[in-house]
Amino acid sequence: MEKAQLFYDEHLPLLSLPIFLKLQENHPDEIYLQYITGLCAIQRADVHSKALELLLKAYEKNKKIADIDYNLARAYHLNYKFDEALQQLEIYKKKNKKLSPKQTEQMELLVNYCNNAKLLVANPLPAKIENVGRPLNTEASEYVPIISSDEETMVYTYVGDSSIGGRQNAYNEPDKYGLAYEDVYITHKQNGQWLRGKSIGISINTVVNDAAVSLSADGQMLFIFKDDRTNNGDLYISYLQGNDWSFPTQLRGEVNQPLSWEGSCSLSADGKTLYFVSDRKGGFGGRDIYKATLRDDGSWGNVQNLGDKINTKYDDDAPFIHPDGITMVFSSCGHNSMGSYDIFKTTLGRTDSTWSVAENLGYPINSPDRDSYYVLSADGKHGYYASGKEGGQGLQDIYLVEPGLTGFEPALLLVKGNVMLNNKPIEADLFIEKTNEQPYMQLKSNAVNGHYLTNLPGGTDYKLIFKLKNFPDKSFAVEAMNINSYTEKIIDVNFDTLPAQPVVKNEIPKTDSVKTVTPAEGKPQINNGTEVVEGLFFRVQIAAYKLPENYSAKHLEGLGEIEKLVLEDNVTRFTIGGNFYTLAKAQFHRGKVKTAGQKDAFITAVYKGKRVYLDDLEKMGILNAMYKK
Repeated sequence: MEKAQLFYDEHLPLLSLPIFLKLQENHPDEIYLQYITGLCAIQRADVHSKALELLLKAYEKNKKIADIDYNLARAYHLNYKFDEALQQLEIYKKKNKKLSPKQTEQMELLVNYCNNAKLLVANPLPAKIENVGRPLNTEASEYVPIISSDEETMVYTYVGDSSIGGRQNAYNEPDKYGLAYEDVYITHKQNGQWLRGKSIGISINTVVNDAAVSLSADGQMLFIFKDDRTNNGDLYISYLQGNDWSFPTQLRGEVNQPLSWEGSCSLSADGKTLYFVSDRKGGFGGRDIYKATLRDDGSWGNVQNLGDKINTKYDDDAPFIHPDGITMVFSSCGHNSMGSYDIFKTTLGRTDSTWSVAENLGYPINSPDRDSYYVLSADGKHGYYASGKEGGQGLQDIYLVEPGLTGFEPALLLVKGNVMLNNKPIEADLFIEKTNEQPYMQLKSNAVNGHYLTNLPGGTDYKLIFKLKNFPDKSFAVEAMNINSYTEKIIDVNFDTLPAQPVVKNEIPKTDSVKTVTPAEGKPQINNGTEVVEGLFFRVQIAAYKLPENYSAKHLEGLGEIEKLVLEDNVTRFTIGGNFYTLAKAQFHRGKVKTAGQKDAFITAVYKGKRVYLDDLEKMGILNAMYKK
């Protein structure tokens, strides 16, 4: 009882609920347990019926419990009993003649929610909603689904016992009653079915919250929300490099602000406009949706509020801009929401660049509870979002909606394919131009599988130019001027001709695109971080102990073999992962080790059989100082 009450007093009702449910089961007639368990159950969508049952029992025994009329009205509302909720709110108003301004606003908002819900539920849309099921959804929480525009990859946020660190207390120590933190998970489709998700990797996931919020249309850039406890939370970006995601870095420019929360975003298909959410000063109230444009130096600026057709005095969040560039869905507690966040859509005018008035997606997509982070497939046929509906697999599950938007037929051409060099995947640059050689966007094919994907809105024709160093360009004309619906086109590219120019001397091509450089006599070759220098390799050192039995490396399991080296000073050095023949690979592995909790990991080197430090290599002229950081 004390543990459950402590969680409740710390505003953690979802942690206290399982304990209160057990206590209430063992003491079914205890009025306090009925009331407090009902209040906690209001916060979890899959037990709303239990919340109403318990609050009604408490109400029948004592109608004078503080605020019980208001909380009972909340439970009625969440169980689609809107008239009963309105009646209970009238009783609450009559009993409480001196409500505070905040209480009055909350009551009036709930009245609006009930009236909006009555209209929306009475006019349901022909939308089919189904749980995507196992193995993707589990007994834990899966939410914020993000899909690539070809609907083959999904990134989402997971919270459960399999999160890195498991359940922890406030000091990140194991605690069976503690919190599990958010991790980023990824899954792919196989034969039309979503596979079981897995952690996206320790380059992104840590022992604290790491949440996925948006994926670029081509699936190569991932936006992440992180709160390092020095600010209110910021947006970060990670890039897909072959099969691995890079370590997230903060967005540069004016998006993140020191004293405000920036927690969700969506990138336009051309990569030039970022729609994001912030609670910074100067908005319409709460969280607002803004946009920023990409500068030439890669930072984001020219931040603008999207205006009062979208933003309200309540929270507005979770924008998703469709690849057509003009259709946006988002969530809002304002407008004509039927309860908490509802999902809305708006359209950008092609001629005046203004947004249309927000339109509620309606019932059954929206419910009296929270509905947010809605995303659309490129063809508009499917929508995905998360909910805690009764009968699901766990706390929150991912659901599929069909159609994604009623009557939506985007004029969009999706072009995808693979880039090969002599029938082997290769990373190549792709430049896309509109009519009259007007630049549209630039991207790359994946280094491991050669895959690329781009979305081209209708209304103009395009030219795709594939570039690979030392090879002639490959160009393709793509007609999209007159398309009026969603279309897919596959263009595979194979650079199978002889190079236009010979490769640079002293470079020996390798299958992994790494070159070996032999230092000239008496003058070592400058290493740019991706070269293999003869006689040189790197190691990641994680610890040094005179008493090696004092060191434990359980937190580094799965990151490679740990080796010991004892030098003349009788200090045992521990290294992990073996030898790395390029500095770049050693730096990448060190990043993984640091993310796993070994904050003081660093790189050492062995040159011609002698153990040296990076500073030594710099002095010898082998390592350029700029690649040492």
